[in-house]
Amino acid sequence: MSIKHPIVSVVGSSGAGTSTVKFTFDQIFRREGIKAASIEGDAFHRFDRADMKSEMAKRHSGGEHSFSHFSEDANLLAELESSFKTYAETGKCLSRTYVHDAEEAERHGVPPGHFTDWREIGEGSDVLFYEGLHGAVKTDKINIAGQADLKIGVVPVVNLEWIQKIHRDRSQRGYSTEAVTDTILRRMHSYVHVICPQFTQTDINFQRVPVVDTSNPFVARWIPTAGESLVVIRFTNPRGIDFPYLVSMIDNSWMSRANSIVIPADKLDLAMQLILTPMILRIHERSRRAK
Repeated sequence: MSIKHPIVSVVGSSGAGTSTVKFTFDQIFRREGIKAASIEGDAFHRFDRADMKSEMAKRHSGGEHSFSHFSEDANLLAELESSFKTYAETGKCLSRTYVHDAEEAERHGVPPGHFTDWREIGEGSDVLFYEGLHGAVKTDKINIAGQADLKIGVVPVVNLEWIQKIHRDRSQRGYSTEAVTDTILRRMHSYVHVICPQFTQTDINFQRVPVVDTSNPFVARWIPTAGESLVVIRFTNPRGIDFPYLVSMIDNSWMSRANSIVIPADKLDLAMQLILTPMILRIHERSRRAK
């Protein structure tokens, strides 16, 4: 953690909706005149696309069926922790970009499925923003969670998360339902042991809960809409959170526990703006005074 060079980490698995939270942060940063350097979690995968397929095949032939991008050893977690530490100390760090598709390839001059070269980022920035799978990992060897000043978890109930992933991978990546199901099953061990524990390290969790039947996500024809969902917002430390103000500002919201508020999902952007803007401004002001 750093007063001068703060770090915001958004954690969520594939299809969870972290991109929605990133969009809200982008709005806050732009509106408040805060310059953010960004790290994508994919940049710290250990293998490019071809090498990952080869590694998975090798491990599968050896009897290991749970190796995936969720796995600790499929990622450069020590390097990610080092980048966080370096940014906290200097306001700069190393990162790179994983190129997903042809559009990104044209922009970066690197074929899809490969990484750009490592480069220094952060010069002149006010905050480092991370979005990915491992931004709040804490183990006996790695403590990425301890480096971030504000940690946000994005975690739909698991059936909804699977529905979102199946629909995204089928429509955007051309995968079959069976192929996506195999991926979900392969990731399950690391989802339980690597992804879920991070949500006990976060400061705030946003969990979307559908209020329609999602009992068999593998045959669902559509993703439940915002109007068919609620969002549970849990604060690790509710001290200083003005719950009466939030409930008054967000129609049809209520407190379910002393540290939790429930809102209609179509009010999520408003809720994030109300909750996160003052937090970011406090971090930014503290940083400005310390420099």
